Amino acid sequence: MRILALLFALLTPLAALATGEEVVLGLSSDRVSITTSFDGSEILIFGAVKRETPIPEDPLEIIITVAGPSHPVTVRRKANRFGIWVNAEAVEVDAAPSFYAVATTSAWKDVLTDTEDLRHKISIGRAIRSVGAPMEIRDAPHFTEALIRIRRNADLYQMLEGKVALDEQTLFRTAIEMPADLTEGAYATRIFLTRHGKIINQYETTIDVRKVGLERLLFVMSRQQPVLYGLMSLAIAIIAGWGASAIFTMLRNR
Repeated sequence: MRILALLFALLTPLAALATGEEVVLGLSSDRVSITTSFDGSEILIFGAVKRETPIPEDPLEIIITVAGPSHPVTVRRKANRFGIWVNAEAVEVDAAPSFYAVATTSAWKDVLTDTEDLRHKISIGRAIRSVGAPMEIRDAPHFTEALIRIRRNADLYQMLEGKVALDEQTLFRTAIEMPADLTEGAYATRIFLTRHGKIINQYETTIDVRKVGLERLLFVMSRQQPVLYGLMSLAIAIIAGWGASAIFTMLRNR
């Protein structure tokens, strides 16, 4: 079995090369700068399919994903106890992308098989890693579903079926809306070429999301010099309070 698995691993890349199709990618920007006035951004992802053979008759499908940094997330379920809603049960999701968008040329069921999705972890549910939960919680998958629902409502998770335009089976493009509350880090961008639901080629790059200017200064100070950051925040709060009081007193005495 190990020999067969090794042969499969060696032959899979060769099968992809045999198609003679590769991704040539472009980005409208490979860097997103977060400033004090940042209210979101749109990233245009475009490219072409490079071929050394004629275009096959079977239609080509394209999947594009953009994933933010992954972190553990604790999902809590509230319960009504004596008329008060309190946190009752909690499940820690091992790793969930802070942002995740999936864009396709067609309906999801037509572009990728479940086996390929399981192998490459492309769909939103498969991009989240949740290994285990407390034994007393029997419906642990519901906590992951709740996380997906909450982040979808905040536009942090996006399923964009049919939003990738493909011209003449060669040129493709899509636009990904990135919300204002982005997490800093490298956003992995993957492009998959598929036929009959199977991946024939893939390409990966990154989009760098960073705070700049005053936002960057305050962020770095809060991490590297927390005492100084705390004193500065306290001083700003005192000055702001004194200023508001002085203005109120001046307006009252008029």
